[in-house]
Amino acid sequence: MIKLSEIVQAKRKISKVVNKTPFTYAPNLSNEVGATVYLKKENLQLTGAYKIRGAYNKIASLSKEESKNGVVAASAGNHAQGVAYSAKAFGIKATIIMPEATPLLKVTGTKDLGAEVILHGDNYDEAYKFALEYVKEHNATFIHPFEDEKVKAGQGTVALEMLDEVNDLDFVIIPIGGGGLISGMASAIKQLDPKIKVIGVVSSGAPAMFNSFTNKKVMNSKSVRTIADGIAVRDVSQDNLNTILKCVDEIVTVDDEEIANAILFVLERQKVVVEGGGAASVAAILHNKFKYTKDSKIGAVLSGGNIDVQMLSVIIEKGLIKSHRKMKLLITLIDKPGALMGLTDILRIANANIIEIDYDRTSTKLSYGDAKITIVLETKGKEHQNEVMQMLTDNGYEAQIEV
Repeated sequence: MIKLSEIVQAKRKISKVVNKTPFTYAPNLSNEVGATVYLKKENLQLTGAYKIRGAYNKIASLSKEESKNGVVAASAGNHAQGVAYSAKAFGIKATIIMPEATPLLKVTGTKDLGAEVILHGDNYDEAYKFALEYVKEHNATFIHPFEDEKVKAGQGTVALEMLDEVNDLDFVIIPIGGGGLISGMASAIKQLDPKIKVIGVVSSGAPAMFNSFTNKKVMNSKSVRTIADGIAVRDVSQDNLNTILKCVDEIVTVDDEEIANAILFVLERQKVVVEGGGAASVAAILHNKFKYTKDSKIGAVLSGGNIDVQMLSVIIEKGLIKSHRKMKLLITLIDKPGALMGLTDILRIANANIIEIDYDRTSTKLSYGDAKITIVLETKGKEHQNEVMQMLTDNGYEAQIEV
């Protein structure tokens, strides 16, 4: 457990640099799940994530000897930007090792803060191994993203701010990657108000901490795969596991579909942009991963907002299809003048807006004289889509919905 005095000291140290982010009531989410939910918006933090808290607290504590050859970090993105920002503030050289698949937004964001970026490895753990070799070769100081007391104390300041704002929470929901955030926050919470239940959330595609917590011993994963790159950690820290076993009440898992649903929900209903790891806490609430009541007060940490725009576009597109607000139809027509107009007239009467159309008459799978139409429609829900399909059937069209 991180001493409360260390977390309080970290809060004082970072207060002139780090934003005190909003911790606000989420009306739409609360109505959706039938409890009172507050969101801690670390996605609005400097560099777009909570990681700057721990990075700044650590770098501020370095001696001249420790900082003279620069600092090195391994990160999928958010810790990288936190270290880069903090190092720049103290005039220290920063080198960041990032997995090769790191979203471009996080790579460019780190470079823009003055750090040198080296892409290496398929995941965080491979980047981490390379970073340790780099540190030895260059006699630099390594800034660990989640296995350092100063870093964890800095992350624990998120909990202090939350409890300053709302002092009667029943649950605090925290995403878990390497476990630094939840170690710092849970340490603070259990020392200030042990009645509050701390719930950790991992991606089912990176289940090492869940498995370790369940079995009360380190159980690393062979590989990780999840859209939540910020919490895609393969190996478990024994030190963090010890803290989590002592301070965390429960750990739950959410899959990529649930994370994507949460990203879209907070974007559309709460007007907040979060990345996969940042949405994990909301995913756990939306999908009833733990037991709460209508009287429960829940604080959820939105740990970061640095989502790749291409990933966000895919999530939005799939979300519209799953919520029956968009449908893609495959229809075979007789290739003659007016055939397409007849089809579009029916769709107009059905009040379905055409947003994309493709006309293929050359496919070898088609009979001579036929054309395959792929048409994308904006619709108003499942009932409306059923009406569209019924009208097409009634008028002699054979249409298939492409899922």
